[in-house]
Formats: sequence, structure tokens, C-alpha cells
Amino acid sequence: MQTPFRLFAGIIVLGLSAASWAQNDAERPAHFKGEPAETLQQAVSNLSEYNIKLDELLAKDQLTPMDMHEVHQLTYTLENALQKIQADLVETAEVLEEVHIASETGKPEVVKTKGQIYLETTRTLVK
Repeated sequence: MQTPFRLFAGIIVLGLSAASWAQNDAERPAHFKGEPAETLQQAVSNLSEYNIKLDELLAKDQLTPMDMHEVHQLTYTLENALQKIQADLVETAEVLEEVHIASETGKPEVVKTKGQIYLETTRTLVK
């Protein structure tokens, strides 16, 4: 009898937590958009460039309010880059699975075609 009650209580707690997250986001003012990451190449380039900027700021002994503002701004570009990379990696994993299955089922043309697509995408990430 306690298990259903605990489950119900847990659902209530999670629901209230989610509501508080949404409220906090709604209270936040509009912010920067960051640099776009429309292609994987652009995302990787932005990630590299803005990681360097973040690293330079984090290397300081103390962060000034201006430094904090810069970190705040550059995180938008980093988030855009990571979202694009993540989305493309999901697609790339699906393509690799097609290569895997085609290799098991004796479909060399699929292996060659999809394998090239996989390599083109991952070469952008690994140089």
C-alpha cells in the first residue's frame, strides 16, 4: 500500500519541480542568440573557437563581472554548436548502423554508399 503512495508522491514532487523550472525560465529576460551552427562544419568551428575563449577566461585567477558577462554570452554559441553536433551525431549513428547491418547481410553497395556518408560526416569531427 505504501508503494502506490510513494509513487504518487514522487510524481507530485517531479511535477512541482518541473513547474518551478518552467517558471524560472519564464522569469529570465530575453538573452543572446549566439553564433548560428547551421552545418556540422560551422558547429565544430564555433566549438573550437569559443572553447579557446572560454579557456582563456577560466585561466584567470578571478573572474570580473565583465568576464562573467563574456562567459554568459559565449555559452550561447557553445550551446548552439553542441546541439547541432548532437543532432548530426544521432543521424550519423543511424547511418553507421545501416553500414553495420549491410555488412552482416552481404550488401556491399550499401556498405560503400553509407560508409562514405559516415566517413564524410565524422571527418569533420576527427581530423
